Amino acid sequence: QLQASGGGLVQAGGSLRLSCAASGRTFSTYVMAWFRQAPGKEREFVARSSATGRNTAYADSVKGRFTISRDNAKNTVYLQMNNLKPDDTAVYYCATGFSYVSSPTLYDYWGQGTQVTVSS
Repeated sequence: QLQASGGGLVQAGGSLRLSCAASGRTFSTYVMAWFRQAPGKEREFVARSSATGRNTAYADSVKGRFTISRDNAKNTVYLQMNNLKPDDTAVYYCATGFSYVSSPTLYDYWGQGTQVTVSS
């Protein structure tokens, strides 16, 4: 089970930190990722972290502004979002899976989503 939190309304240029707490799995053995879905658009990859956290990857649209991290002792993955833009407005989902990939179809457990709204 994944529980995402930390979304909200922020002005352009602001920051938010999303959290995703996991339970029911051996958290430290799984890839964790963040995806987002804006109204009328497909779900898209944002960032992923390998099981140990040593490897990370980002969508080009967020590279240099977002940082994914994880605390395996707390079974939690984070997404620090800085310099937010109106185009970042979406529902953000955390997900877990075995494969270190960007395709949402290969992630088998999903959180409920948290809304991020960036005003201009």
